[in-house]
Formats: sequence, C-alpha cells, structure tokens
Amino acid sequence: MSLDSRTDYTKGTLNEESLGNGPWPLFEEWVKAAVEAGISDPTAFTLTTVDVKGFPHGRIVLLRDTRNEELVFYTNYLSEKGRDLTREQRAGATFFWPHAERQIRVRGHVTKISPEESDTYFASRPRASQLGAWASSQSNPVDSREGLERRYTEQADRFEGKEVERPPHWGGFAMKPEVIEFWQGRASRMHDRLVCRRDGEQGWTFERLQP
Repeated sequence: MSLDSRTDYTKGTLNEESLGNGPWPLFEEWVKAAVEAGISDPTAFTLTTVDVKGFPHGRIVLLRDTRNEELVFYTNYLSEKGRDLTREQRAGATFFWPHAERQIRVRGHVTKISPEESDTYFASRPRASQLGAWASSQSNPVDSREGLERRYTEQADRFEGKEVERPPHWGGFAMKPEVIEFWQGRASRMHDRLVCRRDGEQGWTFERLQP
C-alpha cells in the first residue's frame, strides 16, 4: 500500500512582522482562527512528556485557557501524564490545523494551577464528565469494560441528588512557554518557520528557520 500522498501547501504566508508584539498575540490569533473555522476540536494538541526511562509519550489533550500567557489543561494527576508532568515539570505541545496548513510547537515549564482554579473549571464540566473523573483511575488497568462501567454507576449512585465535588487527584496544569515555533505550509515544501525563544525576563528573541 503506497502512502506517498502529497499536498502542495498554498493557504498562507508567515513573516517576521507577525511577531512584532511577541509570540503570544499570534498564538492566540491562530487558536481563535481555528475555533472560528468550525473544525472539530480546534484546541486539541499533542502533549508530550518523558517517562522515568527517558521515553517520550504523546497524547491528545484539549487547551482550556491561555491566561497569563500560559497553556492551561486538565487531567488526572495520578495518570501517566500527570506523574510525568509532576516529576519533570517540563513538556511539549504541538498544535496542527490541516485546514489552515499551520502548526505550532511549544516547549515549556509546567506547574499545577491553584486548587481554587481547578474547582472553578471542574464545576463548569458536564455532570457525566465530573462522574467520570471519579470513576476512572486513569492509566491503570481494569478487568473489563463492564468493570469500568460498574465503577461509573457506583459514583453516579454515590453523588445522586448532590453536587459532584472535584476529586483531589484531578486538576489543572499550566505550561509557561520557553520556546514557541510557528509553521506555515508553503508551496514546494519551502515552508515558513519562525521560532521564538524566551530571553529571561527581557522578552523574546526571534529567528527564521529553514524548512
């Protein structure tokens, strides 16, 4: 089976003037454009962590906020990614929007957000998702699908007629970018790549990379 399917990218350009006010306005502009395009899961990104043996692990999570120029997302703190993030406090994020032929790669330091902020977000989730946070011991084995559904039913019974409080093992992380790279597809594989590196507290440095 041949997989040599090729697309010549022609939907946009990217120049240094786009970074005149630093990388964050452009980051939010691209995320907003994806949301407004009406595509499925426009805030989805690949979160990459490293385990205790040095192996990288990637999985798709959803960006939930960009306050204070940080990427905020939520998970089970005891899951594989939660343990990796707590231990290493560093991670990578990759956004890809095929409809716009755009990609953003981020590397940064990760910290847990406050319990109060996690409480506020958890309260906004659908009740079924709240119950799922209690029912699933994320990344751990389960004997069967029936066993997993039984755990969910037990939690639904436990909280019947009551608000579902946030589990203590569930909450948010915030990634503070150290490096942000913007990629815009161009014809003939001569793509635009602009990388931004944090320069201490003085701001950012920018340079163009070869494709």
